[in-house]
Amino acid sequence: MNRPLTFGHLAALLTTFVWGTTFIATKVLLRSFQPVEILFIRFLIGYATLWLLCPRRLTLRERKQELVFAAAGFSGITLYYLLENIALTYTLASNVGVIISIAPFFTAVCGCLFLGEKRPNGWFLLGFAVAMVGIYLISFGGKGVTLMLKGDLLAGGAAIIWAIYSTLTKKLGEYGYPLIQVTRRTFFYGIVWMLPALSSFGFSVQLTQFAAPDILLNFLFLSVGASALGFVTWNFAVHTLGAVRTSVYIYMIPVITTITSALILRETITSAAIGGIALTLIGLVISEYHRKA
Repeated sequence: MNRPLTFGHLAALLTTFVWGTTFIATKVLLRSFQPVEILFIRFLIGYATLWLLCPRRLTLRERKQELVFAAAGFSGITLYYLLENIALTYTLASNVGVIISIAPFFTAVCGCLFLGEKRPNGWFLLGFAVAMVGIYLISFGGKGVTLMLKGDLLAGGAAIIWAIYSTLTKKLGEYGYPLIQVTRRTFFYGIVWMLPALSSFGFSVQLTQFAAPDILLNFLFLSVGASALGFVTWNFAVHTLGAVRTSVYIYMIPVITTITSALILRETITSAAIGGIALTLIGLVISEYHRKA
């Protein structure tokens, strides 16, 4: 494996590790903030962070490229997170975790339809199936699934939206602009698209709420680590590996969430979860390393 591909895999793995631990920070912040407030603030601070990292304005070569940036911001920043958060109010978190993990399959479909990529082969589909069984065991511990149609459909919509965002990210990478500037412009449109939803969800934040150290530190983790740097490393992975190969690392998020829950929150890992972790990792390896060139 050559060096760029190695860095691409490392970037995808690092990103999913960070994203898999965000639930801890979000859980703390939900005591004082609504989901939409956390979402808006984290990306606003993330946007400012990217300006500090690269204080240069991005000048587009073609005006039509602006539409792709706007679509990426709407899909990957605004719509995905809103659908996911709304889904959590109508269905179980375990349902959402499993359904969101279907995103790699939809990413493969979008890659075929819009990027001219090869159809996923049998190894990819086998890896997908094995990983989904593993994620099911992690989320439900072998118990039956309680279907909640409205919330489950919203979660499915979020998975499709993430696939669209991954496809658009691959397209943005082809323009040849610096990754930090690309990510920052995507954040900008995500924040703009988010503004109309703030009043509908009752956005109301006071500066005094940030006085507590745990609130500030968790927002910094979500904003700087998970949003600003996380999206830059994810976009780098998509640009290097492709949308489909990067998307399969999403399988890792439930694994990391389960392990960090045990280490930080002292939650118990069941035998079913251990088996699920093993199957998920096997599915990831099958999907990632047995694809035809």
